[in-house]
Amino acid sequence: MPIHATAVIDKQAQIDSSADIGPFVVIEGQVKIGAGAKIFPNAYISGWTEIGERCEIHPGAVVGHYPQDFHFKGERSYCKIGAGTIIRECASIHRGTQPESWTILGENCFLLAYAHVAHNCELGSGVKLYNNGTLAGHVIVGDNAIISAYTMIHQFARIGEFVMIGGGSRITKDIPPYMKAWREGTILGYNGIGLKRSGIFSSDDVNEARTGYKMLFRSELPMSKAIEEYSKVASGPVGRRLLEFVRGPSRLGIGTGRGAEAANEDALEEAEA
Repeated sequence: MPIHATAVIDKQAQIDSSADIGPFVVIEGQVKIGAGAKIFPNAYISGWTEIGERCEIHPGAVVGHYPQDFHFKGERSYCKIGAGTIIRECASIHRGTQPESWTILGENCFLLAYAHVAHNCELGSGVKLYNNGTLAGHVIVGDNAIISAYTMIHQFARIGEFVMIGGGSRITKDIPPYMKAWREGTILGYNGIGLKRSGIFSSDDVNEARTGYKMLFRSELPMSKAIEEYSKVASGPVGRRLLEFVRGPSRLGIGTGRGAEAANEDALEEAEA
């Protein structure tokens, strides 16, 4: 187990023999480090935190530290980082606020420099949070979502799987799966390119996402009526998932597709079709 002589390791920590711990790393508390993980110089990991196999924690990153929440009283809470996840320079991930609660990142996530994941967030696998992207507390992000640089996500927001959020956004609404969004949560279109590139979805799946976008976010119907109409034609897994999401509990409401950008959306759709 290559542990640099200048690293400070708590006696309670459990570190796999194949992990690589660099210079001036601080591991404080009952931290668990999985096989093949690499912790770069000056990273700080604390609390009841689990780092999965093959993870990379880069210089200056902070994982599992106290949540930035006035309600936190120091009780035991957790942070879990899935296998293969990469956390780049000076990114920060805080553990849960409430006793015995969790902040969880799935497998193969990628957090770029200065990204922040607040307390009690739940990220699926393959999530990408680009430079200076910030998730407030209790945000849920679905598998393979992309949150571009300098984007802020409001607390309790839900971001569906395979969502693409444009850079510099301030998302204050829930964004359903397979959609593209920016600004305050405006739905700009469906993520056709992302769905096709994934190799997971059939042409029928992509078309169902496109139909869902048009019926839910481009019609003049109230959302409740648009959901009712879409439910009549959504028969595949993509349609069913969309319906499940927009019908699910929401503290912020669903993003809207009606806005000043609407005049340009048809051209974007046709380019991706």
